[in-house]
Amino acid sequence: MQKSNRILLSAAVMATVSMLALPAAAQSPGYSAHAASRGYFGFNLGRSNYDTSCGSGAFVCGDSATAGHLYGGNMVSDRWGVELGYLNMGRIDRGGGTTRAHGLNLSLVGKLPLSQAVDLYGKVGTTYGRTETSAAAGSGVTPGSDSGFGLSYGAGVSYAFTPKVSATLGWDSHDFHFAGGHREPVRMTSVGLQYRY
Repeated sequence: MQKSNRILLSAAVMATVSMLALPAAAQSPGYSAHAASRGYFGFNLGRSNYDTSCGSGAFVCGDSATAGHLYGGNMVSDRWGVELGYLNMGRIDRGGGTTRAHGLNLSLVGKLPLSQAVDLYGKVGTTYGRTETSAAAGSGVTPGSDSGFGLSYGAGVSYAFTPKVSATLGWDSHDFHFAGGHREPVRMTSVGLQYRY
């Protein structure tokens, strides 16, 4: 069921981006994503996927939640930039309790123009994350909180509706520290809007 939900979500995300992009392409084919503006900020909303153990017993175990990412950055050249953001990966049911992950991310961003309005982008950096876990006794899940730095990376595509506004479709992975000494990736697939200034 969870796999089916993820497939449906991915299809809905791609359909939404396509519906947004096609009218803009028809009305404003001359817009460029490669204007003189270097600074930008944006917000992405999507679904996270936790790669954590469910523990033991007959407890409900989820691995996906609504997630968000608020960020700002600066392109130091046409191809390279830096980005700082806050991300919240949502809360899942696990081991008779809940698990939550959130943190601050710093990334190096690289862009590859595909056309005047479309860019591919990639990111690599680090996330200082914090997790909080509650669990029932005997669930096999360690309760508590933990924090620390972890590897982050991601990729996506952006489409410029105007010289200032773009839509984005992205995928990211962030390593978080969990109670009990575990370090696991939490991944996010999202769509969003970005404004250049």
